Amino acid sequence: MQQYDTIIIGAGHNGLICAAYLAKAGQKVLVLEASDKLGGLAAKREFHPGFRTSVAQSVNQFSSKVMSDLNLAKHGYKPGDAIATVGLNEDGDNVSIKGDTVTGVSEKDASNYKKYRKMMLHYANVLKPYSLKTVPRIGFNSLSEIMLFAKMGLNLRMLGKKDLQEFMRMVTLPTRDLMDENFDNDILKAALSWDGLIGSKNAPRSPNHSILMMLYRMTGDHGGDHAIPSGGIESLVSALVASAKANGAEIRTGSPVKQITIQGDEDGLKATGVELGSGEKITADRVVSSADPKTTFFKLVGVDNLEIQFTNRINRLSSEGYVAKLHLALSGVPEFKGVSKPDGRMIIATKMDDIEFAWDDAKYGDVSENPVIEMVVPSLYDSSMAPDGQHVLSANVMYIPANLNGGWTDDAKQKLTDRIIDEIAKFAPNIREQILHRELLTPADLESEYNVTGGHWHHTEFSLHEMMMMRPTYEAAQYKTPIPGLYLAGAGSHPGGGLMGGPGHNAAHEILK
Repeated sequence: MQQYDTIIIGAGHNGLICAAYLAKAGQKVLVLEASDKLGGLAAKREFHPGFRTSVAQSVNQFSSKVMSDLNLAKHGYKPGDAIATVGLNEDGDNVSIKGDTVTGVSEKDASNYKKYRKMMLHYANVLKPYSLKTVPRIGFNSLSEIMLFAKMGLNLRMLGKKDLQEFMRMVTLPTRDLMDENFDNDILKAALSWDGLIGSKNAPRSPNHSILMMLYRMTGDHGGDHAIPSGGIESLVSALVASAKANGAEIRTGSPVKQITIQGDEDGLKATGVELGSGEKITADRVVSSADPKTTFFKLVGVDNLEIQFTNRINRLSSEGYVAKLHLALSGVPEFKGVSKPDGRMIIATKMDDIEFAWDDAKYGDVSENPVIEMVVPSLYDSSMAPDGQHVLSANVMYIPANLNGGWTDDAKQKLTDRIIDEIAKFAPNIREQILHRELLTPADLESEYNVTGGHWHHTEFSLHEMMMMRPTYEAAQYKTPIPGLYLAGAGSHPGGGLMGGPGHNAAHEILK
């Protein structure tokens, strides 16, 4: 029987990052991936002969520290420059946002945007230092943990009384209120609210977490702007794999884990390894799961090994996805009204009510007549994604429920695909003639193909009771779990989902303590 220091379940970006750090520190590390592809939702997929893309379509907060620590540049990763976010209008009078500049709006909105961005970056910088730290539980803390809380408090106090009051007021607002307070232009408001809502089960009028999510998205090197790496998302995954292997980690694909091996006696339980679907058993000093919390505890650990109160908390985690993926193989570069070259991130949501009404339909198990959409053309940055002269359009579509009324039949998927293309055609009239092939992945498809409960990007909601020292829930929020020897390193842990790398980094450092 093989013996390792650490077994990591899942070769998504967080699992690979955790593996690279642990192997770099001298541990014997094995990464087990169920599929034949590496990268999780960022893995490349050929959806039509010669056309490749990934579910993840852009980067806006990947950690520069992780990039430096793991020497990703040496392994071929080039982050790429910030791209514009373009709020599309049917008449071509679009709104373009990049850095502290916005065009297509009134002078008043343009001036207010500069002030707004400065304010948001100011508050984002308060949160930034803690993305790559373990936020301790409250109570019975060590001196170092008490010092971290003291530093967090000091950072907030350094805002000054007026700014601190505004920060505390602002983060509890619905996104709609924040936008209405600052801007008049409907397209601008919808485009700016997007990053606080994408991947969640909240809409502009929902209270709770959306503005905090926006602030976390602004902690990246581009201050919230998105980028597409020069070699596409695939280049990030390839660099992480190369770094992990260069540091000595072993990676096995096609190796689904059936269960985490739990052994116990009068002194308690402990994770001692895994059993694969093939029946092979592998032992290790510890097991790290980068799978979502429900998969980890219900499918791999089993409720018989957990206390009922803990399982109830895990069961109540919000893990129903609301984003579908549309991939289009195109015969040429798509032409959008008012866009000279579609090399930015294009959003179809002409007002916040469009987003709100789409959510209203989804929360009752239906899909909207007018879905709201975010699109990029990644093949403009990586020519290998499509044959010469041809291109890929990748789109995130909200809000699409994982549990559709009547179920996700082939007919339901075809009708939704037609509806999405009809919506895109309002802004790109020739798009239908360019389509060579189309692929729609509903949240249910993401669940079945990528082993993510509910098809939820972030594994669980980013909400006040599921964030920082409470993510995903207490007794599992500092990367450790109620089972000694079992750790978490996925998007369901602090600081959350998206291509940032924080959970993988933090879990590794917690283990190395």
